[in-house]
Amino acid sequence: MSVTAASQFTAAGISAGIKATGKPDLALVVNTGPHRVAAGVFTSNRFQAAPVVWSIDALADGRLDAVVLNSGGANACTGPDGLVDARTMAELTASAVHTSPDKVAVCSTGLIGVRLPMDAVAAGISTAAHALSPQGGPDAARAIMTTDTVSKQAVVTSEAGWTVGGMAKGAGMLAPALATMLVVVTTDAVIDATDADAALRKATGLTFDRTDSDGCMSTNDTVILMANGASGHAPDIDEFTQALTGVCGSLARQLITDAEGAKHDIEILVTHADSEADALDVARAVARSNLFKCAIFGDDPNWGRVLAAAGTSSATFDPDQVSVSFNGVTVFAQGALGEDRSLVPLVGRDVLVEIDLGAGDASATLWTNDLTYDYVKENAEYSS
Repeated sequence: MSVTAASQFTAAGISAGIKATGKPDLALVVNTGPHRVAAGVFTSNRFQAAPVVWSIDALADGRLDAVVLNSGGANACTGPDGLVDARTMAELTASAVHTSPDKVAVCSTGLIGVRLPMDAVAAGISTAAHALSPQGGPDAARAIMTTDTVSKQAVVTSEAGWTVGGMAKGAGMLAPALATMLVVVTTDAVIDATDADAALRKATGLTFDRTDSDGCMSTNDTVILMANGASGHAPDIDEFTQALTGVCGSLARQLITDAEGAKHDIEILVTHADSEADALDVARAVARSNLFKCAIFGDDPNWGRVLAAAGTSSATFDPDQVSVSFNGVTVFAQGALGEDRSLVPLVGRDVLVEIDLGAGDASATLWTNDLTYDYVKENAEYSS
């Protein structure tokens, strides 16, 4: 049940008519208490969508009662009218679930620069409110999909009986900060707002911020955590953060697997870096190399493209100490030719690229995917 796996959360996903296709396009997630703790992280894109602006303000006091989400329109770059529409969505939701608008977060996804059909949105919020159910998580996850081919859901339940569950959407524009994606995570653990915020920032930093499909940052990226304490269990903060990271990590990997047109899921592991920041810098440089991503699409373990990309980073390392492996085959060893790249098996979906910098003890992992004809086709035709 994903986002409603934790006790005392309800959700719904319905077709409001925002999408011309008639597919599900509006969702609600509601916390029924007893506590209403919340935290959020948002895109760092300077062109923040109206729902992001609204939700940042709504979360300022660390409390939320509900989240309303729509697909089929991003409500981004829509000026003052877009802000009015975001506020209206919060007001309508608040009225429907008996709370105040400042306790409602708003999330939108879809085409930038188009106003939402507010008559359809208004009617949809009313319909969704009447459909709220503890079993509504999967419907909500489907309603936030855009170019996604499958819904994304994840759950972790502790031995003590508290649960963390979440849903996500995203298949393109996946790049930090956050990775276009919307995520709602819920828990019935007892946790205060300060710990919730710290845990969420650590979890997203290790998962969504290390998911880099195409190097394109959305105007709408949002991750919201809601906690109600319904389980009665107050976990150690480290234990809770680990569970939250597990849910976020699963959702992040699902985003990569469903990335637009992708044929390979690529894990880039940088080891023996001088610092974690250096390791991430190298991994990100490789992940954003179109030449590298095209090579993987062609089942070609072209390690030269890995080195060329890594060399553009600002990381500290000696090129003569660097080694590169593809799926366990060391094709470049300490600045010299390694094993023949024809020995590398690239026939499966998963690809592991290991880059040993020989410069220290730090490491980092980043996930990306290949660049395919289908990605170009889908994005060339996206607004039509």
